[in-house]
Amino acid sequence: MEIQEIIALVKDTKSFVGNRERAGHVKVKGQADYVTQVDTDIQNFLARELGRRFPDIQFLGEEEGLHEMSGDIYWILDPIDGTTNLIHDYQHSVVSLALYEKGEITLGIVYDPFREDIYYAQKGTGSFLNGVPIHVSDAEHLSETIITVGTSPYDRELADENFKRIRRVFDHAQDIRRTGTAALDLAYVACGRTGGFFEPRLSPWDFAAGQLLVKEAGGRVTDFAGEELNFLKRGSVVASNGKIHDELRGLL
Repeated sequence: MEIQEIIALVKDTKSFVGNRERAGHVKVKGQADYVTQVDTDIQNFLARELGRRFPDIQFLGEEEGLHEMSGDIYWILDPIDGTTNLIHDYQHSVVSLALYEKGEITLGIVYDPFREDIYYAQKGTGSFLNGVPIHVSDAEHLSETIITVGTSPYDRELADENFKRIRRVFDHAQDIRRTGTAALDLAYVACGRTGGFFEPRLSPWDFAAGQLLVKEAGGRVTDFAGEELNFLKRGSVVASNGKIHDELRGLL
């Protein structure tokens, strides 16, 4: 499979993202959980174009929700990770596409249309940003880096516990950041802008592509218990440059 062909398709979604009228067409799925016409347009476009080129690969997209997949190879798409950001024109929203094969992710793309940044990786070939190899940071301790965090806005019952985690990490790190898009947070870990990221109860389309970026850039990604991620259900995610992983996970 030629990754540049897939990248070109993903970059074709920029025109959808820039449509502010379509971004204003909002439906409420749940608490702090929204879908715009842009999300739907991108999912329909990529499902159609990927299906045309790769008819034997199934498709799992956020806007159809989690469900049983019958095969062992399929695309995992978040058409807009950072929908709430998009609604407010906060300009931190990305398209995240991954390829799942027999229990693992073998291809991952995260596209930031606002900065024209394309992060991508294939298993065993490294991670790249706009064609240039990227690597995780060389921080040895939390005190030498910043950490991005997620607030799990769809699961407000987790807030007390999660903000205690955030405070513990804040007390040990240089500082914390919150972008509102897990896929971009993982890309930032992969290119060394941050030392780590964590958030509970993410869905596979939130982390599938980004976790491959981190791993191929030399980092580590697990759940809060230190186990491998499951790409068929929701779960906690902690990513790091590897060197600070145990220190960070120990605070969660």
